[in-house]
Amino acid sequence: MNVHVTQPETQGSAAPAVDYDEKIVKQFFTATVVWALVGMLAGVWVALQLAWWPANLDNPYTTFGRLRPLHTNAVIFAFAGNTVFLGIYHSMQRLLKTRMFSDALSQFHFWGWQLIIVAAALTLPFGHTQSKEYAELIWPIDIAIAVVWVVFAINFFGTIAIRKVKHLYVAIWFYMSFVLTVAVLHIVNNLSLPVSFTKSYPIYSGMTDALVQWWYGHNAVAFFLTTPFLGLMYYYLPKAANRPVFSYRLSIIHFWSLVFLYIWAGPHHLLYSALPDWAQTVGAAFSIMLIAPSWGGMLNGLLTLRGAWDRVRTDPVLKFFVVAVSFYGMATFEGPMMSIRPVNGLAHFTNWVVGHVHSGALGWNGFMGFGILYFLAPRIFGRIAKPSWVETHFWLGTIGIVLYIVSMWSAGLTEGLMWRAVGEDGLLQYPNFVSIVDRLNLFYWIRFLGGAMYLVGAVMMAWNLWLTARGGGSPDAELPVAAPAK
Repeated sequence: MNVHVTQPETQGSAAPAVDYDEKIVKQFFTATVVWALVGMLAGVWVALQLAWWPANLDNPYTTFGRLRPLHTNAVIFAFAGNTVFLGIYHSMQRLLKTRMFSDALSQFHFWGWQLIIVAAALTLPFGHTQSKEYAELIWPIDIAIAVVWVVFAINFFGTIAIRKVKHLYVAIWFYMSFVLTVAVLHIVNNLSLPVSFTKSYPIYSGMTDALVQWWYGHNAVAFFLTTPFLGLMYYYLPKAANRPVFSYRLSIIHFWSLVFLYIWAGPHHLLYSALPDWAQTVGAAFSIMLIAPSWGGMLNGLLTLRGAWDRVRTDPVLKFFVVAVSFYGMATFEGPMMSIRPVNGLAHFTNWVVGHVHSGALGWNGFMGFGILYFLAPRIFGRIAKPSWVETHFWLGTIGIVLYIVSMWSAGLTEGLMWRAVGEDGLLQYPNFVSIVDRLNLFYWIRFLGGAMYLVGAVMMAWNLWLTARGGGSPDAELPVAAPAK
């Protein structure tokens, strides 16, 4: 299908007609919506279990320990992953003015990724896991991920090789960091010796295994949930605002400083552990330095809206993007602060960490994903079935996030202070762990309420987009966007 587009770095002249692959975009669009519902439903379910234990249904396959990794994998790799692939396949073709390198590789990537997600959903509830945070999947699935990723990389870099433009817009650089670094992280962290089809042992041991795991774990957040979403921000925010990027030079500085600093921050997860003190200090120092590029990127995104802030009041897509970028800024300030040893001593192992993670996941990744879906829907299907529902979804999600993170911040501070409280005799005032857990029950119910509101908004979105897709239509032309500021 021929569509006329203009990329963020062009101005005035019409772009040549290109036969883009719209099928792969629609497929990842659908998968993103479906897995959003699955992942968020699992999250609300496990949140309810913490507030009301009978929600585990007295069934080993639906306990918190089985459903929690299902939730994290579904939200990170299914919802967020499909969001990234949706944005890359849509924006990359338009930025490079060419169809993807291979339609067959695109289809292999799509169906392979969905089968991996299904395999995860079937194995995790049965307890088949290698017990690594964000890397729980058993070794046969890990190999499948590596194969699908290599296919995706061939298609990705093949498309760059056949591009019809000379300049690589900054979004492509963020995408490249995602493709290359995630491959290295996944392979190195999952090196293991299989002993059966569902069981393996890592080649690392002890503290080395912990360090490699959190080098992977933190950088999974960095290069799966941050850099590709920043690439999406640099493409879709200017498109939606119909404004140039505030500073193209700043976006380049943002990229290089971020990818250099982020890779060293993992050891801050191992403060007060057996990890050598110098390594802990390196992790904390690089985490604090991350504030500079992170806030530079946030400000670059928000300042792109100069001259268009009046539209934020009436355009719900811009609302989603503005709140998403704001949460990116807040989460990337809070994380470095939590890597400072005295703060970490209070926050570690508490619900404060849960609140921090979800401010980024729900606010940054979730709202960027929702904004992209709403931005693309009229361009793919020609319309939005219920425009007023988009505004309602925004407010349900925003209030839900606030309830969620404030309740978890409060629960975390309560836990941390009660754990370290001592009496005049020097003994712990709350030696009974259950008494501390009981004090948190109100916060857990508030967290459940916030998560449920967020889920209701996602259900409204899914129904709205289903009605939109049933109405038919054809991809609309992209909005022209001026050249980036020099």
